Amino acid sequence: MNHAATLSIIGCGKVGQTLGRLWRDNGVVEIQDILNRSTASGMDAVTFIGKGRVANSYADLHPADIFLIAAPDDQIAICCEALANANCLSTDSIVFHCSGALPSSILQAASAHGAAIASIHPIRSFAVPEKIINDFAGTYCGIEGDQRALDILTPLFTAIGAQLVTIKSEQKILYHAAAVFASNYLVTLLDTAVQTYGQAGIPQDVALKMMASLVRETTENVLKIGPEKALTGPIARGDVETVLNQYRAVKKWNRRYGELYKKLGKLTSYLIRRS
Repeated sequence: MNHAATLSIIGCGKVGQTLGRLWRDNGVVEIQDILNRSTASGMDAVTFIGKGRVANSYADLHPADIFLIAAPDDQIAICCEALANANCLSTDSIVFHCSGALPSSILQAASAHGAAIASIHPIRSFAVPEKIINDFAGTYCGIEGDQRALDILTPLFTAIGAQLVTIKSEQKILYHAAAVFASNYLVTLLDTAVQTYGQAGIPQDVALKMMASLVRETTENVLKIGPEKALTGPIARGDVETVLNQYRAVKKWNRRYGELYKKLGKLTSYLIRRS
């Protein structure tokens, strides 16, 4: 594309608004149409981005070089089908989404119309778009899809400071599961520690303070030197007796936590042997 690519956004919530604003600020694309469920939310998106036209329906969309479907995961395929039926796509079109869980193949309706498809998932929380706009540079993004689409989209994301990492399309769900382990389940594991401290008579607010330096140092060490070298504690020391005593005590108090302790103990033993 020799001209500034035109880009329209369908389902322009926090992710779409943030990316749209970043691209507008960097002048790498021409923001064209914004299609949301309501005209009011569409106007809000246009105001935030500072560019674009509110489309009232799929029939009101103009053809664009690139379409971003930034709707919730369970609406992406539906939106893509509606877009494909709106006669806006050609063999030169690019259609992509930003879901971390869904592969680009969810956009098969666009592919059937000759469009190149892709997914580019910024590994960030977009809860506060105003904050992301100021510190998006350096954000890692998992990318997969048709090479023609990636060739066009890659410069758009590198222009706003993204660090792009290619992932296997067929293993996209594992890519997302990894993020759940690193984020959501880490929270659950830390809550398990808080509850266990509580059983030992330590209030939650005190337990969180006690844990603070331990949690920070552990995560920093994992990120700096890798999980194998960061591991400490009774399993790392080969103190089997302490591990068994802890397992029995935890299981006696709470069977579910006891089973979790046992499973994590086995995985930790594997990690020790891997190091």
